[in-house]
Amino acid sequence: MSKQFPIIDTHVHFYDFIHPELKWVWLERDFIHPIIGNINAIKAVQYVVQDFRAESRFAGVEGVVHVQAAIGSPDPVTETVWLTEMNKKSPIPIRIVADCALGSSNAISQLERHAQSKLFVGVRDFQAEPMLANKEINPNYEASLKWMAKKKIVFDLDCEWMNMGQARKLAQRHPDLSIVLEHIGFPRKRTDAYFRNWEKAVKDLAKAENVTMKISGVAMTDPYFTKKSLKPWVETCLKAFGPDRCVIGSNWPVDRLYSSYDVIVNLYREYIEKLSTSEQNKILNKNAAKLYKF
Repeated sequence: MSKQFPIIDTHVHFYDFIHPELKWVWLERDFIHPIIGNINAIKAVQYVVQDFRAESRFAGVEGVVHVQAAIGSPDPVTETVWLTEMNKKSPIPIRIVADCALGSSNAISQLERHAQSKLFVGVRDFQAEPMLANKEINPNYEASLKWMAKKKIVFDLDCEWMNMGQARKLAQRHPDLSIVLEHIGFPRKRTDAYFRNWEKAVKDLAKAENVTMKISGVAMTDPYFTKKSLKPWVETCLKAFGPDRCVIGSNWPVDRLYSSYDVIVNLYREYIEKLSTSEQNKILNKNAAKLYKF
C-alpha cells in the first residue's frame, strides 16, 4: 500500500435533528431511497463533524466538504448558517457545497446569501439532471451558472451516463465554471453493457477541460463490492480525467451501509499507488484544496 498521503474528503453529509428549522426528507422514517432502497441503518438522530472525525481519524483526513443534505428545508441558506457555526468547533476544516434551485427567479439572491459564509464553495442542485435529460436551456439557470463562474463557486453535478453529452455542452457554454461530476456519474447497474456505455460517456465528458471527476459513492450500487469489482470503474475515471482532474470522496455516512471508512479510503490509495508521489497528492488533496478553497 502507498504512503498515507493526507486526504480532503470531498463528499460527506452532516445532519442533526435537534434543529427544527432544518429538514432532511431522505432520512425520515418512512423514506425509501429511490435508487439504493432501504437506508434505515444510517437514519440516526445526528451525524456531525465530530462523529465523522471519530470514524475517519486513522485515515489522514485533513479537511471535509459537506454536500447539500438538508433537503426539504424551507430556506436552504439555513443549512449553510448551521454548518458555518459547526465549523467554529470543528476538529478539521469544513467547506460547504450548498443547496440552491439555480433555475428559480430568486436563485442569485439566494446564492448571495449563501456567500455571506466564507465556507460556501459550491452548489448541488437536484434539478440539474432533469434539465439535462430534457435538453433544456433555462435562462435563469444560465445566469446562475455565470454568477457562480464569476465568483469561482463550484457546480457539483449529478449526472448519469446518458446525460453526460448534455453536461459536456453545458460545460462548454460555461468554460470558466468549475464543474465536478458527482459519484462517477452514479452508475445504476454493474452489467458489462452498462459499463461500456458509461465508459464511453465518461471519456467524452472528460474532453471538457473544466470538468473534474469526483471518485466517490462507488459502493452505492455495488453493495457487496470487492477490490476487483470497483477497480475498472475507478481506473476508467483516472485514465479519462488524469491526476489533475480527479478528487476523492467517501459519501459518508451513506456508504457506511456497505463498508467501513478505512476500507473505502485504503482502496482509493491502492488504486493510485503506482502513480507518482505528486500525482497521488493531487488526487487525494491538492486538487480538492484548490477547487473547494481550503
